[in-house]
Amino acid sequence: MKLTKKSHACVRLEKGGRTLVLDPGGFSEEDAAVGADAILVTHEHPDHFDEAHLRAAMEANPAAEIWTLKSVAEQISAAFPGRVHTVGRGDTFTAAGFDVQVHGELHAVIHPDIPRITNVGYLIDGGKVFHPGDALTVPDHPVETLMLPVMAPWSKISEVIDYVREVKPQRAYDIHDALLTDLARPIYDRQIGGLGGSEHLRLTPGDSAEV
Repeated sequence: MKLTKKSHACVRLEKGGRTLVLDPGGFSEEDAAVGADAILVTHEHPDHFDEAHLRAAMEANPAAEIWTLKSVAEQISAAFPGRVHTVGRGDTFTAAGFDVQVHGELHAVIHPDIPRITNVGYLIDGGKVFHPGDALTVPDHPVETLMLPVMAPWSKISEVIDYVREVKPQRAYDIHDALLTDLARPIYDRQIGGLGGSEHLRLTPGDSAEV
C-alpha cells in the first residue's frame, strides 16, 4: 500500500490501482481528494471537512463515494444522492477495495466549556493504517502504521507520547501538523521518537512511503 502525505490531516492511500483519501480539509491542498475512488471524513471541523474539496473530487469522478459520520453527511449528501454513506463506531465496510473498521465516537476535549462533537477513526485493511481524526482513540486491534495527530489545540506532547505508547504501532507518521512550525519540529521529533517506543516518521506533503 502506498501512503502519500498531504497537508495537515489528509493522507492518500493507493492499492491495486485504486485510491482512498482521508480528511481532505481546508488546510489541505484544493485538489487533495481529486482522483479518489473513495473518501473518508472523520468529523466536521473545517481542517478535516471542506465541502469544496469534496465536491471537486466527486465531480471529477462520478463513481467516487464518501463515508463519514452523520454531521458531515447531512451537509453533503443532498448534492450526491446515493454516494454518501453514514457510519459510526463499530461499523465495517469496503471502500475502493480497502476494508475499513470504524473506531471511536467523540472528538478530544478542547476545553470543558466547549461541547464535544462526534469524531470517528478509520482502521484500514485490518490494521495496516489507523487514522484517528481528532481523538486519541486506541483501537482494539494491532496497528502497523499510526497516523499520529502530533500537534493540536486539544493536546500536549506528553499525551501524544503516551498515545503512541498505548497503541504500540510499528511506526507512527505525523499528521495534524499544519500549525507546527519548523522551529518546533525537531523538538517533537526528538521527544516522540525518543519516548514513544515506536519508530517515529514524518513526510513532507507530497511525499510517499510504502506501508
